Amino acid sequence: MFRALRVNNAFVTSSVVRNFRAGIPSNYKKTIEQLAKNISLKDAKVLVRVDFNVPQSKTDGQITDDTRIREALPTINFLTSNGAKVILASHCGRPKGQVNEKMRMGPMAERLSKLLGGKPVPAVKDCIGPEVDSAVAAMKSGDIIMLENARFYKEEEKNNADFAQKLGKHADIYVNDAFGTAHRAHASTEGVAHQAKHKVAGFLLEKEIKFLKGAVDAPERPFAAIVGGAKVSTKIPVIKSLIEKCDKIFVGGGMIFTFYRAQGLSVGKSMVEEDMINMAKDLLAQAKEKGVKFFLPTDVIVANEFKADADAKAVSVNDIPPDWLGLDIGPESIATFKSELSSCKTVVWNGPMGVFEFEKFAAGTFGIAHMLADVTAGGGTTIIGGGDSVAAVAAAKLESKMSHISTGGGASLEMLEGLELPGVACLDNA
Repeated sequence: MFRALRVNNAFVTSSVVRNFRAGIPSNYKKTIEQLAKNISLKDAKVLVRVDFNVPQSKTDGQITDDTRIREALPTINFLTSNGAKVILASHCGRPKGQVNEKMRMGPMAERLSKLLGGKPVPAVKDCIGPEVDSAVAAMKSGDIIMLENARFYKEEEKNNADFAQKLGKHADIYVNDAFGTAHRAHASTEGVAHQAKHKVAGFLLEKEIKFLKGAVDAPERPFAAIVGGAKVSTKIPVIKSLIEKCDKIFVGGGMIFTFYRAQGLSVGKSMVEEDMINMAKDLLAQAKEKGVKFFLPTDVIVANEFKADADAKAVSVNDIPPDWLGLDIGPESIATFKSELSSCKTVVWNGPMGVFEFEKFAAGTFGIAHMLADVTAGGGTTIIGGGDSVAAVAAAKLESKMSHISTGGGASLEMLEGLELPGVACLDNA
């Protein structure tokens, strides 16, 4: 059972928008909808940074998940319906500043056209230069073109000012709707904004800001965070920040074993970051000092090897066998987490509780997903902060049961840390 302590020995990112009561920063950054109330969009050339870095089949290049393209539809439809000339910019993969035929934007333009009911979306074979000039000159009111992969130029990731000027030379308005890359100060996400008279947020970026910044700045309480994943080292900044803001923090995944070692427990062959043990001690002490209830599981599911069909059993965290390794939180911990989360009004989740790709070790992660669905149904706000948590919610077929599913991994974490993202900071204030 969990001990009655403020720091407990428990097992130590279009989404449906519903029941959102956290403070919305309505006066933070100007949106395209706000801009359209002040100026006409008809025939305005609008450069929209979208995130069309979608999964594709390695065999035939076909798009296997078009979620990111669908997420951009509200902004694209709003602009075209108002008569704007829409110029889409994105990246795909990591071509390292060179043309890579497997990373061209053509398939994304084709899929977007299909989603728009057959509306033409020509794919330009470059993102700067004469071909772009000609394509833009030929555009009519309501037209859309798709520029080539911005990362085919090494200057993109270096945020080169000359490249940004060339990329944005036609833009009367710049719209950032690519939250997943907003934490990168690249030419297409930050530099190009300085070329346009107006730079605003699209509907997707606006939604991400409302939920993630709203949750950080003014959550309805009790406010809880669930943090999982393999390593403490990758989550230190966000855990530190959440300790300052949350009422409860639940930790799962491989990182818990570093916390157990910090408490003097034996963890068998479970993963431990030896150089993070002192940091784990500090985080526990900080939570106690702030009066934050910090939950680490009391039991875990251990296996005799890291395999889907390994022998597995539930054990107390005090009794992990020497030659076994922990791969999920245990049933006692799942029950306690559920009880503690049931009263929360705002919950943010980033990172799985175990190796949920293996069925034997998925109960903790899927259990959390179902718990959050219950929180949403009870009127709370649930925010899935990108990464593997999103994949887990999708695998559990619970996407429609969450208040918000973030499209960003690293961007979600940085916003939850309270950092201002370069791709957001460069936009006009509301």
